[in-house]
Amino acid sequence: MLTILGRSGGAGQYCDGVSRRNFIKVGGMTLGTLSLPQLLQAEAAKGEGHRSHKAVINVFLPGGPPHQDMWDLKQDAPSEIRGEFRPIGTSVPGIEICELFPKLAKQMEHCAIIRSVVGAKGPHYSDQCVTGWDARNNEPAGGWPSMGAWVSKLQGPAGNAMPPHVSLMYKTSHTPWGEPGAGGFLGLAHAPFRLMGGKGETSKIDNMVLKDITLERLQDRAGLLKSIDSLRRDLDSSGAMDGMDAFTSQALGILTSSKLADAMDLSKEDPATVERYGKGDPQFRADGAPKMVENLLIARRLVEAGARVVSLNFSRWDWHGQNFQRARQDMPMLDQALAALIQDLVERNLDKDVSVVCWGEFGRTPKINANAGRDHWPRVSTALLACGGMRTGQVIGSTNRLGEYAVDRPIQFQEVLATLYHNLGIDLNTVREFDLRGRPQYPVAQGIEPIRELV
Repeated sequence: MLTILGRSGGAGQYCDGVSRRNFIKVGGMTLGTLSLPQLLQAEAAKGEGHRSHKAVINVFLPGGPPHQDMWDLKQDAPSEIRGEFRPIGTSVPGIEICELFPKLAKQMEHCAIIRSVVGAKGPHYSDQCVTGWDARNNEPAGGWPSMGAWVSKLQGPAGNAMPPHVSLMYKTSHTPWGEPGAGGFLGLAHAPFRLMGGKGETSKIDNMVLKDITLERLQDRAGLLKSIDSLRRDLDSSGAMDGMDAFTSQALGILTSSKLADAMDLSKEDPATVERYGKGDPQFRADGAPKMVENLLIARRLVEAGARVVSLNFSRWDWHGQNFQRARQDMPMLDQALAALIQDLVERNLDKDVSVVCWGEFGRTPKINANAGRDHWPRVSTALLACGGMRTGQVIGSTNRLGEYAVDRPIQFQEVLATLYHNLGIDLNTVREFDLRGRPQYPVAQGIEPIRELV
């Protein structure tokens, strides 16, 4: 149990005689006469538990996964484009995907594949998959907020014990591959609550403790932030303190509950469920992320506990060489974990409430290079969406015979995000916020609509 210490004696007591030491405790936290478990039980009894909210799990594949070797195979193309993999049938007649995804093929009725994602840029960064915007072009004052930041601003936390915007993205040597987005002009209070470190770092959940902090020191912002490593954030360029106050308040609410720590603790999960997701590889893949399939399970546990948007990164997909060898290593792991996540959501009756998206920043060249790899190809890429109450069991869009460009129903990144906002219950027609220069801004560009085939 973690205790926030206060003085004993007269100055350390409230007028009802309850000591400050007994008033605030973490773990077996007491608030007046009710313990935290009792409060949560009362909340659940009122119908305000963790199943009362919508959520998104954003699975980012850093580096640009090969669209024509995953969910848009081109069997009629020449061998130097077709590649080594063959398609297999799925649970939806007429839909075929790569043979390395047999488990996902069995869940296809809960999935929608977009084969015509367009609008990518050449450089490697996660921005378009977490904000929908090109952060390197016409960025507003304060920066573009991520999807999670917009949701945090518009819907707030589902409960005091869990932040609405959570990141399981590992910090990567190539920094953009580990960026879940920020609060942007919406402010620091809506930045992601980051739970993972980088190479040589433990998860921030391991450091989520308050030690020797008196109640008096809780009034000292500078001292508090110095004492809580996992809650340190840089002030935004405006220097506004309101965001810091809100963030600190939210963070203290989180720290005074075991809910977040419990969600991260897989020893509390059914061992059979853990096994279903497979065994991950904690080693960082060059300048990318580890192959931690377990994080897809943790993401499910986080949204069950109250998170609204959870993002994570998986492996490194910048395969300029040995594309097919690398695919045989990574794709079966992703297949098992994604299929397990979808199965979990369906079995737990969360498939109408929780949306899943899996994608990367762009696709790969149709032609295989001399190193048996594929190079950057921003002209078209693919995405897989699942659950979320969407019209699944379908393919949207198509590319030409060589997988070079979209020939039917091109879909912008922002259209995917608009669909996810819709699934979360956000009416984009009513949302407008102002950047740090007072200019009106929106979650997606005006005129962008959710994908009609899905909603």
